Amino acid sequence: MSKLGKKPINIPKDTQIKIEEGKLLLKGPKGTKELSINEKVFSATVNENNLIVKMIKNNENSKKMWGTTRSLVNSAIIGVSTGHEKTLILTGVGLRATLKGESLSLQLGFSHDVFYKIPKDVKIIVEKSTIIKISGIDKDVVGKVASEIKMLKPVEPYKGKGIKLKDQYVLRKEGKKK
Repeated sequence: MSKLGKKPINIPKDTQIKIEEGKLLLKGPKGTKELSINEKVFSATVNENNLIVKMIKNNENSKKMWGTTRSLVNSAIIGVSTGHEKTLILTGVGLRATLKGESLSLQLGFSHDVFYKIPKDVKIIVEKSTIIKISGIDKDVVGKVASEIKMLKPVEPYKGKGIKLKDQYVLRKEGKKK
């Protein structure tokens, strides 16, 4: 039995959930999202202000997927009610970011500016030209955008220059000794 799968999901007051033929329709202040659930394996029921994901088939595979399904539904509910957010920090001399229309312009120490096209589901805000805030409904898309921007200039281990997440720990190496 899954420890996580048993737990009920708390539904915020401003979020509505409809269950229709293996699909969950979530509607909240940040937007709407549709999730599909395998009806042959799982069932979802709403009690007062809780959503419970129950297992129909009790086999080894469905036990593994029960907690995962519950986590995906919980992430979607958090996304439509409060949204997901990641903060990136640019560290180093000359590293800057600006918004230009539908793309993010990054000066990363190369001979040219690097442009990143912003997906339609994600909102990007640039603060102080060295802090980038990425927010959106879908947790996967927000994380994917953050990782793609990070990979444009990864943090180097000697001086710690590059693009990193706000709370990311960078393992620093000792330089050359004389």
